[in-house]
Amino acid sequence: MSIPMALPALSAQEQEHSERLVERIRAEIDRCQGWISFERFMEMALYEPGLGYYSAGAVKLGAGGDFITAPEISPLFSRCLANQCAQIFEHLAADGASPTRSGSASAGILELGAGSGVMAADILLELAALDRLPEHYDILEVSADLRERQQATLAQRAPAQLSRVRWLDRLPQGFRGVVLANEVLDALPVQRFRIRGEQVYALGVTWQLGRLDGSEVPADAALETAVRGIEAAVGERLPDGYCSEINLRLGPWIAGLGGALREGVALCIDYGLPRRQFYRPERSEGTLLCHFRQRYHDDPLVHVGLQDIGAWVDFTAVAEAAGEAGLELAGFTTQAHFLIGNGLERFLAPYGKHPGEGEDLAARVQLSRQAMVLTLPGEMGERFKAIALAANFSAPLQGFQVRDLSGSL
Repeated sequence: MSIPMALPALSAQEQEHSERLVERIRAEIDRCQGWISFERFMEMALYEPGLGYYSAGAVKLGAGGDFITAPEISPLFSRCLANQCAQIFEHLAADGASPTRSGSASAGILELGAGSGVMAADILLELAALDRLPEHYDILEVSADLRERQQATLAQRAPAQLSRVRWLDRLPQGFRGVVLANEVLDALPVQRFRIRGEQVYALGVTWQLGRLDGSEVPADAALETAVRGIEAAVGERLPDGYCSEINLRLGPWIAGLGGALREGVALCIDYGLPRRQFYRPERSEGTLLCHFRQRYHDDPLVHVGLQDIGAWVDFTAVAEAAGEAGLELAGFTTQAHFLIGNGLERFLAPYGKHPGEGEDLAARVQLSRQAMVLTLPGEMGERFKAIALAANFSAPLQGFQVRDLSGSL
């Protein structure tokens, strides 16, 4: 995949910031005898303390940032998620938990990487309207500047619910309720590989002619085994020259989630595919994408520390890792079907059936356009998938009743 895209010029301050991170990466390359894996590069580019994309203070989300997530596009996304949370709370309560106070479920919500805080605010507002507020809404956020933005957003949009929100530094233990991870898995650092004849090579980063450059070395045993496992699963050898990504950190990440979740459901929503579709021969350049000021391209070595880097998710690997962590697959579907199953049409119906009541025509048209972006196949509807992982929870989930694609994993 090659995506030419003219990128905006950097300011002097941005250039200096990026150069500082590049120098730190260069020092890591020197320390590692001239080469680091792409996984290590991506980790530093995104999470290096004080300099990485998610660790520094640049505006990342929304129209003024680098990309727009579903909760930023429309509150419809979060309202549907709230409906799914409410259903889970009801079943947890039926299993023996009583509310701790009027209108408050004894289970909680844990959001991993809460972005701007818009999703948290809109979910809390919808749950308040449903009289199904959680006992607490926890946010695990690695970015200090995003924590500040989340606090400001919640104080502005849902001030009455701010006291329920807690910011965590690590996963809690014995959590009961709903875990939400929207566009989190795609930001986990990945290994990149290329097939050369019969051999697997690891793609990495080196320093050449005064700049960062890509380089290949024979894969180590772990990467070699993982790639051969993919070939066994898809039933054929990957062709010569084939390049793609594999997330070797997914297993430990899911294991941590399984260790934290005592009872309830983890919902992960991200762009990705089942393994057989992910590693199709024609997808020979992988899925890596970078985002910078609403532009996307496939060169991770430019604007280092100032652009997002992500790769599509192998949802078969998610399901496999969940099983190894003691979690059960409770559903897998497209974002469109997940939202429809959680009442999207009901949120739109009042404006369509009663024009002029409560919303003007322009507002109704805008809401319909937002719903189209969230659900159409050419937009987010099919590229994004939802997967549910359950711990000691067996009730059917309404978001996966319209169309469950678990059999494709």
